[in-house]
This record gives sequence, C-alpha cells and structure tokens, in this order.
Amino acid sequence: MRADIQTLSDEIQQAVGLLRRRLDWDTAQKRLDELTAMSEAPDFWNDSQKAQSLMRERNRLDDAMTVIQEAEVELSDTLELVELAEMEDDESIVEDAVESLKTLQDKMKRAELEALLSGEADGNDSYLEIHSGAGGTESQDWASMMTRMYTRWANARGFKVEVIEEQAGEEAGLKSATLLIKGENAYGWLKTETGVHRLVRISPFDSSARRHTSFASVGAYPLIDDQIEVDIEEGKVRTDTYRASGAGGQHVNTTDSAVRLTYDMPGQERPIVVQCQNERSQHKNRAQAWDMLRARVYEIQLAEREAAAQAEADAKTEIGWGHQIRSYVLQPYQMVKDLRTNVETSNTGGVLDGDLDQFMAAALAARVGGEEEEA
Repeated sequence: MRADIQTLSDEIQQAVGLLRRRLDWDTAQKRLDELTAMSEAPDFWNDSQKAQSLMRERNRLDDAMTVIQEAEVELSDTLELVELAEMEDDESIVEDAVESLKTLQDKMKRAELEALLSGEADGNDSYLEIHSGAGGTESQDWASMMTRMYTRWANARGFKVEVIEEQAGEEAGLKSATLLIKGENAYGWLKTETGVHRLVRISPFDSSARRHTSFASVGAYPLIDDQIEVDIEEGKVRTDTYRASGAGGQHVNTTDSAVRLTYDMPGQERPIVVQCQNERSQHKNRAQAWDMLRARVYEIQLAEREAAAQAEADAKTEIGWGHQIRSYVLQPYQMVKDLRTNVETSNTGGVLDGDLDQFMAAALAARVGGEEEEA
C-alpha cells in the first residue's frame, strides 16, 4: 500500500480510537438505549421541557456514535477498494480513494473538535451580544458588520438566528445588537468569540479617505432552561421600559414595549444590563429579558467554576486597546489574525462573510488543551 494512503489510514484510525475513548463507547451505548426506551414511554412528553432536554442528550449521543460507525465503514470500504485498484493497476481509482480518505480525515478532525464541546452548557443555544466601542460612527458600522458576519456564520451551519435587540447608530451601523442563535453546540462554538474585535480600514465616512481603527465587543451566553437554578437577588434588579427603535412596525415603535434589566450582581465590578425589544408585548419582552439575565448570571458562575474559562471582566473591561482577541485589517494589507492562537488568513472577505470556523476551532482546541494540562 502506498505510503500516503497508509499515513492517512493510520491518522483516521487514531482519530476513531480517540473518539471512542472520549465517548466511552459501552457507557454511551447503554445510556442511548435507556434514553430511547424512555422516549417511547406514553407519558414521555407530559413534561415537555424535561423531554426536550433528554431528546437533545439522546440525539447528541446518537450523532456521535453514528459518526464513528460511518467512519469505520467508510475507511474499511475505501481500503478494500485501494487493494483491488492496486491489483488491477488502476491509478485513477487509487487517486479517487486518496481524495476520499482526505475528506474523511477532515471529517474526523472536525468530529474531534466537536467531541471537545463537552462543557456544562456547550450543547445549548446561545445569546450573542455585540457592542460598538471606541470610534463613534466607525465602530457602530463595525458592530453592524460583525452582526452580519455572525448571522452568516450561523446560517451556514444551519442554525436559526433571532434578533432580540438592536440599537441603531446615530449616522450608520449599530450601537448594539443581541442575537439568539439556536443550534447544536451553538454556545460551545460561540464562547470562544467573547472579547474585543479590532478593525483597521479606510473609512467610508471620512472624506479624506484616512485609515481608521474601530472596536466592537462580543459576549456569548448560553440559553438555559428552568431546570437549571440561577441565584439572582431580585431586589437588586432594576426594570426600565422604553420605546423600541428600528424596524418592527408602528406599534413596536410607538409604545413602551422594550424592557431593560440592570442587575447589580454581588462581586461584579459592573452591573449586568440586558434588554429586549423584539416582541410587541412588554410582557413577552420582560420574560425574554429575564431569560437573558439568567443566562448572563449563569455564564459568570460557570466561568468561575471553570479554571480555564476566560474571565468576563478581562474581556469586557474596556472596548479598546489592550483587550483584543482578533484583528481585522483591510488597509494597508488584508489580514485577519487571532491574537490568542496566531491563526491568520488573508481572506478577509471570506471571514466577514462568516468563515470563522478556523478561528473558533483553534481557540477551542487551545482552551480545552489548557484545561487538560491543568487537570
């Protein structure tokens, strides 16, 4: 067998073995059987929230096991095809098999990364907050560009995106936006994006065509259900209602339907502020805002329990120099560089269109690697 084929085969087999060990195959199979039996019980859906949680767990296990089983079958079939092709001296089939193995290798690398998403809330949907920072109109335009970037990233993965809140800038762009991104492991991926993002470009708002630097911050928080208890001192939460801004129809824009909650959380230097205006009903916006607040508090508590989790205060102290995780340079050259992992690309257009996986994967691998070293 050719050396390159043997190398690919060995690497795929190693990945399969690693995935089997991480999953703990026998235990996973037993749990999957239990969940399947539970889901077939007549009263399973009487408690819909609990049922949905169990079904998510079942589907995660089933998907993880299916990836391993399919990879084992595909590798075996491809190697058999290679042996037959080599016996018949059919080089074209051998080359096709090599490409198939490379594709399978890429698939297994992605599966290895997905297996790293084993944190307490990694599988959950995620809120994503984007705030413009230092730079005025420039930064507000940058916040709008980032909102589009993450929306495209989510759409490419088949995730659903709901706009919870938007505050338009005075001249252009957005002062802030809150998205709810729904999909398997949404929070697990997006948590690596928390921090300050820096843009360098020729300003479209500067008649002298000078180069400007803009900043925007990103925060990711997992959507949690009622089964997870979060301790909030309600007496320290202030509720404000206000008139919604932006698109939404005449009713949304002419009534005080939007809700803002401000929580002076003990132990935190800054109050936690969440707001919602996507519903016409103030009651629904209030309920959504409380869900967001619980998610924010939960994320802070989760970060405190995870030694390697990036402290939120470090990333959110100031939206400006010294707190960046990634730079996007459009002038005088083209480059996007992650300052934590040193991953970089000159395909700035692709990144701004949502091609973020390489950065997320590297940050996730580094984060999990750090946790394993500490353990």
